[in-house]
Amino acid sequence: MSFPGSCLYTCSVDVRRALFVSLVLFVLAVPAFAAERRVLVCFGDSITAGYGLQSGQSYPDALQRRLDHMRLSYTVDNQGTSGATTKDAVASLHTILALHPDAVIVEFGGNDGLRGLPLDQTRRNLDTVLTALESAHIKVLLAGITLPPNYGAEYIHAFEAIFRDLAAKHHTAFVPMIYKNFANTPGTIQSDGIHPTTKGSEMIADTLMPALKPLLRKN
Repeated sequence: MSFPGSCLYTCSVDVRRALFVSLVLFVLAVPAFAAERRVLVCFGDSITAGYGLQSGQSYPDALQRRLDHMRLSYTVDNQGTSGATTKDAVASLHTILALHPDAVIVEFGGNDGLRGLPLDQTRRNLDTVLTALESAHIKVLLAGITLPPNYGAEYIHAFEAIFRDLAAKHHTAFVPMIYKNFANTPGTIQSDGIHPTTKGSEMIADTLMPALKPLLRKN
């Protein structure tokens, strides 16, 4: 026997139950979706850290905005340390590996060169970093840098060759000079003549993107 309105009541309950179940499934799915965001680590020195810049103005921040605009599910983790040398990079490898990144941008060597450290030491340390990341099956983009002209053409040439040689040895993605578009663009370097401005950081991100994109996976 059915009573007037009983079907309406039952249907209403069923609809509410279905809506509730859908809401619960959606809420449970959100953390799972968030967990799927891959990690891109920017591993470097003060250029990566954003020395002299406000929060959100470093080149890793600029990369994050570009990846978000491309709707790629990556979180850019800025692991830049002002003053760090390639020796410091080797010492910090365990921290980077513990993040389980999908890809790493390696930007070290500038402080080695500015301090006049032995080039074979810089080469050896960078080789260790690239080998460790390669062994962990992490995709790598090696970012090259140069030195001020007063260091002499011979020393600068030998310094720049470190990056080229290691990129070839490890078959990594490679940007020979992250400052390559700075020379004819005013307002890209801070008054110290070394570190990028906000504008410079944006240009570094643009310089890195063509080499970085092939390493990234679509959602």
